[in-house]
Amino acid sequence: MSFFKRIFSSSKIDPSTSEEAKQTLDKGLEKSKTSFFSKLTKAVAGKSKVDDEVLDNLEEILVSSDVGVATTLKIIQRIEKRVAANKYLGTEELNLILREEISALLAETNTENATDFEIPTTAKPYVIMVVGVNGVGKTTTIGKMASQYKKAGYKVVLGAADTFRAAAIDQLQVWADRVGVPLVKQQMGSDPASVAFDTLQSAVAQKADIVIIDTAGRLHNKTHLMTELTKVKRVMQKVVETAPHDVMLVLDGSTGQNAFEQAKQFTAATEVSSLAVTKLDGTAKGGVVIGISDQFQIPVRYIGVGEGIDDLQVFHKTEFVDSFFN
Repeated sequence: MSFFKRIFSSSKIDPSTSEEAKQTLDKGLEKSKTSFFSKLTKAVAGKSKVDDEVLDNLEEILVSSDVGVATTLKIIQRIEKRVAANKYLGTEELNLILREEISALLAETNTENATDFEIPTTAKPYVIMVVGVNGVGKTTTIGKMASQYKKAGYKVVLGAADTFRAAAIDQLQVWADRVGVPLVKQQMGSDPASVAFDTLQSAVAQKADIVIIDTAGRLHNKTHLMTELTKVKRVMQKVVETAPHDVMLVLDGSTGQNAFEQAKQFTAATEVSSLAVTKLDGTAKGGVVIGISDQFQIPVRYIGVGEGIDDLQVFHKTEFVDSFFN
């Protein structure tokens, strides 16, 4: 029995569905994988063992694949220790070593989930506040999350607290209609905290399981952003004392190093507790998932590997590494 059949045969997930998701993941990471391994093949050409030159080339490849300098150095140092312990480590073993070390890095931040879209049962409603700059796929991610949570049997309520742009409210309404979940909204320019308050009151009245709050994606003034997000949190806690239970930062994986900068800005502005990395299917910068997860020590919860409504996937580190190195 294959690894994935073994996992899902003992869970509530349909194995055929999980196999389809794995195929989507494989396809979504194809550009990143092709780019990385074409560079790696050239780096080890004519080499029989891992030496300083191979490691230097590998370092350059990892950085150019948007793994990030700090994470790249960490990976190289780990491999250097293995080379020191085994002077005759062959280049044919490099893929396996890389796979093991990247898996180990991801394991430090991301716990493995055996099942798909589910939430802790410790809070009802479970409140997710979504943050991120405009254009990263934030609203689309919220819509896809709502769809997946509804399919999993949860009652979902959305809140349009990005009142800075009328387009954001309208787009979220389209998703709410498409998925068939209620949306709480006000006029453009309304107080975002007021929208969040109304959303939670509505969710409590409806006995909803999950509330997803969209927020404005402005980074031109970090102080203002911090003040706004803090106010939204404080007002939500008047309705649900422990809210928000998750502050999710959405990042566009195709922007590479810009995603690192956005993560730095938002983690400075608020307490981010999880990440969603989008648009991995259209880029060769899939390594950004590894670097951001490692450097910010924040678990990646979801990844976007396609435009379809079901192409937002729970991030499983084992499956991700398997798809990347398979």
